[in-house]
Amino acid sequence: MPLMLPSVALHTDLYQLTMAQGYWKLGLHNREAVFEIFYRENPFQGGYAIACGLDGVVELIDSYAFSKDDLEYLADLKAQDGSSLFQTDFLKTLQALRLTIDLDAIEEGTLVFPKEPLLRVQGPIWQCQLLETALLNLINFPTLIATKASRVCFAAAGDPVIEFGLRRAQGPNGGLMASRAAFVGGVDFTSNVLAGKLFGIGVRGTHAHSWIMAFDSELESFNAYADAMPNNCIFLVDTYKTLEGVQHAIEVGHKLKAQGHAFLGIRLDSGDMLNLSLAARTLLDQAGFTDTFILASSDLDEYEIQRLKAGGAKIDMWGVGTRLVTGHEQSALGGVYKLVSIQDEKGHWHHKYKLSDDPLKQTYPGIHAVRRYLGRNEIDNSNTKNTTKNNSEFNSKYNSKSHNNNDNNDYFVKDLIYSIDTVPPILENEETVELLCPIFRKGKKIYNLPDVQSIQSRTYAQLEKLPKGLKELRPKTQYKVELFKK
Repeated sequence: MPLMLPSVALHTDLYQLTMAQGYWKLGLHNREAVFEIFYRENPFQGGYAIACGLDGVVELIDSYAFSKDDLEYLADLKAQDGSSLFQTDFLKTLQALRLTIDLDAIEEGTLVFPKEPLLRVQGPIWQCQLLETALLNLINFPTLIATKASRVCFAAAGDPVIEFGLRRAQGPNGGLMASRAAFVGGVDFTSNVLAGKLFGIGVRGTHAHSWIMAFDSELESFNAYADAMPNNCIFLVDTYKTLEGVQHAIEVGHKLKAQGHAFLGIRLDSGDMLNLSLAARTLLDQAGFTDTFILASSDLDEYEIQRLKAGGAKIDMWGVGTRLVTGHEQSALGGVYKLVSIQDEKGHWHHKYKLSDDPLKQTYPGIHAVRRYLGRNEIDNSNTKNTTKNNSEFNSKYNSKSHNNNDNNDYFVKDLIYSIDTVPPILENEETVELLCPIFRKGKKIYNLPDVQSIQSRTYAQLEKLPKGLKELRPKTQYKVELFKK
């Protein structure tokens, strides 16, 4: 994903640079070290997270360098006593820096769980340190939003979901990152045109209340829109009185039909969505527009969608914005970047761990990998897209989706975190998958990033392998993640 940063190397916290200089001054900067990124608790009190953001990580590492402007800025920074914060020779070292790290990561679209290393970084300790802030920034937010999107899609139970959040997202880059992550998590379309261009995501939209208010009457505005955009008529019906708006949309719909155009849908954006959708569906069906869909928007999230569907709402499509692209109930994933091992001057590894009065914040010593164990079970397809309307404009995509990607109907049994010093044996008849993939070796990229459509397909396939109860918004149990101890 385009990072849109004026400087890749300065996309960091100051203390990463001061620590890097400290290692350099002490002659420790080339000591080999390993850091790992993981999170401690599943977001949204759910049963899983979806790994996302590796695309930005790859771009960052591939283009990492300090520019002349970067170094001039750092040279001007002052310490508390007024002296230069960074030494000239250290800045020359930064100028010559080319990353030589190894990076292993869990691929995007993979389901992940607490304490599992999402990324493992190995290389000279000062290089690893310089990357910390940027890597966390590039992994935490997309993983949070991809997970939120999958929950929204679970609640929608196969109905199409459109991401509508750009105007409420945290800035342009945050909006672009959220649109991509939401697609990874399972949404079908976005309103974000730039995301559509960059990632090949289908873009969809209706019109705003301002279009209605720009004309003398609602009916006039609908007629005008039908004249201007006869092949994109989804009318926003709640500017004044919703059910009158539906009647006006139907009136214009008959004119569209007579001209050979489809009356695609209406959008509800306020009020009692449950009862309004029931009344609107009745009006549309009575008028012969049984294939005209009802799209709902307005501060939706997985809980509200689930409530509306449980109540029997006649809503065919969901536009989810603010509460998707911001995380809403949870503002951050809380992923951390911890030193797990470092070499001494003789090249011997010393595994490190963090102790804390809070057991949740303690870390595991050692360089880790993650193995997933698979078993046989009947696969639940509750996340499979399956629309009820026949409108080809919106539904051909869903009807052509294949979610039968489970070889031999394997499902997830447990994950095992282990130190690469003590690799657990694989017993006869055990089916396993190693989750960490090599991405960079000695600073050279050896991994080809898939397109976002392939990543979304991985998300679907992964969710089908997850036991049904763990997909619930508030699961009663948690997935089994064990730490292997020899």
